[in-house]
Amino acid sequence: MTHIAAAFAQRIRTGAPAFAAWCGIPDPLVPEIMCREGFDCAVLDMQHGAVDYAVAAQGIANVALAGKPAIVRIPVGEFATASRALDAGAAGIIAPMVNSVEDARLLAAFTKFPPVGERSWGPHKALALTGLAPLEYLAEANGFSLTIAMIETRAAMAALDDILAVPGIDGVFVGPSDLSIALTNGATVNQLHPEVDKALDHIAARAKSAGKFAAAFCADGKRAAAVAARGYQLMSIGTDNALLRAGSRAALDAAHATGKAGQQGAY
Repeated sequence: MTHIAAAFAQRIRTGAPAFAAWCGIPDPLVPEIMCREGFDCAVLDMQHGAVDYAVAAQGIANVALAGKPAIVRIPVGEFATASRALDAGAAGIIAPMVNSVEDARLLAAFTKFPPVGERSWGPHKALALTGLAPLEYLAEANGFSLTIAMIETRAAMAALDDILAVPGIDGVFVGPSDLSIALTNGATVNQLHPEVDKALDHIAARAKSAGKFAAAFCADGKRAAAVAARGYQLMSIGTDNALLRAGSRAALDAAHATGKAGQQGAY
C-alpha cells in the first residue's frame, strides 16, 4: 500500500491541484482539525508562525492521524531544520528566500540523500509514518520528500531557471507578499499587484518547462482556485489565524443579525 507522502508527491506531480491549510498557531491539533475538514495537506509555518520544532514534529504526527501529509516551512537559511523535519516525517520542505542557485544547491544537499544531496541518516519518525524498512526508505525518500524553493525576490526571479535546474529541487513556491514588496521596490505589499500576477504566469511556465511543479500562497479560496487554473499544483488557502478570525466574525455577525431581527419582531 502506498504511504501518505508518496501518494501526495505523485498527486502533486501528475494529479489534481492540492489545497493546503497554512498553520502558524503553535498547537498540533490545529492542522489535524483543518485536515479532517478536507484540506489536502497542512503547511506548518516555522518562519513567521509560532511553530517550533517540537510543535512541528507533533503536528506532522497529528496530521498523519487525519490521513494527510504535512509540509514544513523552515526559517530562512535553516537548512539543518529541513533535515530534522524530514526525519520527523514531513512530506516536504518549503524553504523561504532561496535567491540563487547556490541557495538551491544547499537546500537540496540537506533534503536529499546521496547521490543527489548529502542528507544525514536519521529518519526516526519517518520510518514509522511511511511503514518503510530502512533500506526501502533510503532508496525511495528522494522521490517522495518534496523540496520546494520559495521565489519571492528579484534575485530569485532572475535565477529562476537555474534554481529549477538544480537536481533535488522538486518545485517552487511563490510568496506573493514579499514578491510584491520586491517587484515594487518597497512601495507596497499587495498579493494581487499586477507585477505579482505577471510573475505568477512566468513562474508557472518556467516550472512546467523544467518538469517541476509550481505552488503559491493564496489569501483565500477564490484566489486559490484562480491560481490553480493558471497551472499551479499546490495552493495554500489563507492561514489558520485568518480563518479562525473570519469564522468567528461570521458567527457573531449572524448571531447579532438574528438577535436584532428578533427584537424588531417583538414590538
